[in-house]
Amino acid sequence: MLSLRNLVKVYPGPVAALRGVDLDVPRGMFGLLGPNGAGKSTLMKILAGLLEPTSGEVTLDGTDIVRNPEALRPYLGYLPQEFGFYPYLTGEAMLLYLLELKGVTAPQGLKKLTAELLERVNLTFAAKRKVKEYSGGMRQRLGIAQALAGNPKLIIVDEPTAGLDPEERLRFYRLLAEVAHERTVLLSTHIVEDVAMLCPRFAVIRQGRVVAITSPTEAKAAIQGTIFEGTATAAELSELQRTRRVTQAVLFEGRNRVRIHAPNAAVPPGFERVTPTLEDAYLLLMKDPQVPSENAEPAREVAR
Repeated sequence: MLSLRNLVKVYPGPVAALRGVDLDVPRGMFGLLGPNGAGKSTLMKILAGLLEPTSGEVTLDGTDIVRNPEALRPYLGYLPQEFGFYPYLTGEAMLLYLLELKGVTAPQGLKKLTAELLERVNLTFAAKRKVKEYSGGMRQRLGIAQALAGNPKLIIVDEPTAGLDPEERLRFYRLLAEVAHERTVLLSTHIVEDVAMLCPRFAVIRQGRVVAITSPTEAKAAIQGTIFEGTATAAELSELQRTRRVTQAVLFEGRNRVRIHAPNAAVPPGFERVTPTLEDAYLLLMKDPQVPSENAEPAREVAR
């Protein structure tokens, strides 16, 4: 179990990136969902031992990894948001170099382990190709291969599907799901679909605080019967955005297709009740006036 207690990070300025994060991350896949600038990458860097918190405690299976970061490294796999591969090395040479840097050992040698990891992430066919020729999804799979080396107990992946095309994203989903069967995987993302596809439970982070801990099913159930959809002109949309809680507004056949949250069921003419999505739930949490930006408030655990 990975446990965070009252984790705070203040940068010079001062800028408070984390404002007292409390979180328990169990075995399996767990999501951390929030917009850019919410504090996700700061949190990931602290957990990976790359950044010291201003205050607070982080423990992995009872070991304090803030005071003793060296205790974490043998058990950690980390895929940062941007991984600095050498473009002119082959995938095989790049992975072998990374394993050597990490100090990984293998009974049958690192070359055999490299081949096994490339096979596991479905990159054997591209082992002799230069990394500069890899697609975005292939580079992410190479990053996961190095994160898996050493059989870590904890794997941290930061925005792993940003920039991937739909096909590559689905491949990466399958790979992460397989990996999570054996260990704790913490997935940090601003993409709601990532969480919906992969995470049995997740936390929502906003302005450096965890504001909800829930599951996709629970989050949608909490707003069941309160989401309505209809069309609106530009002027009507402007009025809806001023007077209603709009969760989505997209152009469809030249008209604005609008989704609103109306818990009292008083809706504009032409709007009909629809099934809520996880994106509806997430956007409502981002707009929730009950979650202040400056005053501390504990995360809300959605009832199971």
